[in-house]
Amino acid sequence: KTITRIGRWVDFENDYKRLTNVVHENGGKIAVQLVHTGGQTNSVTAGRQPVAPSAIQVEQFPEIPVQLTKEKILDIVTAFSDGARRARDYGFDAVQLHGAHGYLINQFLSPLTNQRSDEYGGSIKNRCLFMIRVYHKVRDSVGADYPVFIKLNVSDNLDGGLKIEDGIIAAKTIAEAGIDAIEISSGTSASGEKGPVRRKINKPEREAYNLEPARRIRKVVSCPLMVAGGFRSFEVSEKALTDDGMDYITMSRPLIREPGLANRWLQGDHSPAKCISCSRCFVPGFKEGGIYCVTEQRLRDKAK
Repeated sequence: KTITRIGRWVDFENDYKRLTNVVHENGGKIAVQLVHTGGQTNSVTAGRQPVAPSAIQVEQFPEIPVQLTKEKILDIVTAFSDGARRARDYGFDAVQLHGAHGYLINQFLSPLTNQRSDEYGGSIKNRCLFMIRVYHKVRDSVGADYPVFIKLNVSDNLDGGLKIEDGIIAAKTIAEAGIDAIEISSGTSASGEKGPVRRKINKPEREAYNLEPARRIRKVVSCPLMVAGGFRSFEVSEKALTDDGMDYITMSRPLIREPGLANRWLQGDHSPAKCISCSRCFVPGFKEGGIYCVTEQRLRDKAK
C-alpha cells in the first residue's frame, strides 16, 4: 500500500481510490501507466544515482548511471508486478507498461543504451527479455482477465538507437506473449524534432506521425493496436481507424486543452482540436504540480 520515493514512504491508496471512484461514477474507465525512468533522470530527482542497462553516457541520460545487476533487474521486475497489483486493488481498470520514450524498458530494447553482454543484451531477442519478464510477472500478479497494455517505441528516431526492423520484432514478441494491446510510439528526449512530443502540428500532413510504422506492426500482430502521435483532426483520426487498420488512436495534449473533444466530434462538430501543439502544458506540470493548457488559461484571463 506504500511506495518509496526519494527515501520517503508515501501512501497513495486513498488518493487513487478517490480518483478511480470519481471516474467510475461518471461512467468512465481509467488505466494507470507504470514506468521506471532508468537512466533518464538525475540523482537529485531520484535521490540516488540512476540505474540503467549499461553504465554509459548518452545524450538522453543527464549523468552516467549505474549498470543494473541481474539481482537488481529482478527486483525491478517485481516492483512492476507489485505496482500493477496495487493499481488493480485501487480500482484502475487496466495498467499500461511504459516501454517507450527512452525509459527503462525502452533502454533495454535499444542497442544504444543496452550494451550488455549477458542474456539481456546483444540480439533484439535478448534485448526483449526484460520487457517480457516484466509482462509475465505483471500478468501473474493481476490475473488472466485484467487488461495489461504496453506503450512501445518501435523506433527511437536516433542514430544508434532502436530501429523499426527491431521494433517490429519487439512488438511481435510482446504480442505473442499475450499483451492485451500495444500503443505505438517513437522517439526519446534526445531525438530532436522526431521526439515523442512534436510541435507545430498545424496541418493534416503533419499529424499521425507514427502511423506508417504502426501499419507495419499491424501486419505482424493480431492484438488490438493503438497509435499515438499528433492526431488533431477528425478526418485523419477516422482514416487511421477505417483505412489503416488501427483499433484506436490516442491523444494527450488536445484533451488537456479540450477535455470534451471526443464528445464534440461524436455530436457532429468535426472542426480540428484547438490544441496548437506548443507543449507549454508541461511547464505547470513540473512547477505547479498539475497540468493545464497555458494558452487556454491566458485566453480566459484576458477575457476577464
